[in-house]
Amino acid sequence: MKRIPVAGPWITEHEVSRVAEAVRTAWYEHANDFHERFETGFARYLGVRHAVALPSCTSAIHLALLALNVGPGDEVIVPESTWIASAAPISYVGATPVFADVDPRTWCLDVDSFRSAITSRTRAVIPVDLYGGMPALDEILALARRYDIAVIEDAAEALGAEYRRRKAGSWGDIGTFSFHGSKTLTTGEGGMLVTNDADLHARILVLRDHGRRPGDRYFFNQEVGWKYKMSAMQAALGLAQLERFEEILQRKRLIFRWYLEELGHVPGLVLNAEPPDVKNAYWMVTALFDARFGFGKERLMTALAEQQIDSRPFFHPLSSLPAYADCPGVLSARERNRVAYDIGARGVNLPSALSLTREQVAYVGRVVRALCGAEPLRRSA
Repeated sequence: MKRIPVAGPWITEHEVSRVAEAVRTAWYEHANDFHERFETGFARYLGVRHAVALPSCTSAIHLALLALNVGPGDEVIVPESTWIASAAPISYVGATPVFADVDPRTWCLDVDSFRSAITSRTRAVIPVDLYGGMPALDEILALARRYDIAVIEDAAEALGAEYRRRKAGSWGDIGTFSFHGSKTLTTGEGGMLVTNDADLHARILVLRDHGRRPGDRYFFNQEVGWKYKMSAMQAALGLAQLERFEEILQRKRLIFRWYLEELGHVPGLVLNAEPPDVKNAYWMVTALFDARFGFGKERLMTALAEQQIDSRPFFHPLSSLPAYADCPGVLSARERNRVAYDIGARGVNLPSALSLTREQVAYVGRVVRALCGAEPLRRSA
């Protein structure tokens, strides 16, 4: 049986045609045409004023912190349950990450934990739309405004998700996205930064191009900046995916419905939540297994791999990583953020590739049910 992938894109001839067009035409005076079309279309989709195509979501968060003048002596609050890319740029600018707990249902930043983490040094918060879900962003924004804290919404995993009918990535002072090969919309590698703030947008355009002002033809750098730009071929691929995005998003939601049919009734197993105010983009179908089953995520992943099923672990709490062993406050975070440590130990991302068939999901469902003791294991797919 062919191995079932955990992630992967949906590429059609439309994408191939757009990229080929960029290879042929995106040079000389047309070098930025696809960037402009992609950025304009992306901003329109989100309902924001400005979008800047970048090489990654990590670079977008880095530029966001720089544009907000976050630096040494400042603290930035970030949820425990996320990939390190959400937090690493805090260290890039010399600030200190402060790890907050997550909500047990949404797995996103918990409002009360955010409130408790605020100090006189807090300059920004980075709420993460984890696995396609979303936190209570209205409450997070209200709290941030009360304390004059900038909000950088990390929507790397949630393009297409909505909270109270407002799209993921459009809530904060700045929103950031990833177009990694595993993401719902992909450019292979890539990212986007969005904002409604004209001053932040202007600042970011300088910072991402070696400190050159937009339109500068004399290579007269105003400061030392960064080289954070996307290629025309990537922008063309992103544009093509954006033109089909509703179709792609509905496929993601369909795959989750298949999993719900297979696993939604298994006692002790919980899948991604979709609270009434949320439209979940379901980037990764994620299963939390009750401790009574007696296995952690590593053992479960091994068992799935033996049945030709790829998976990924639920993110380890950031404060548990060796990378942050010497970070101030990490020991208290390990004691304080109990929800993140609980779910981080028993969660697994199931195959979520856009190429999945109903038959493959049915097979994964049978294997998972067997591992949970709900039925005997049958190996045929």
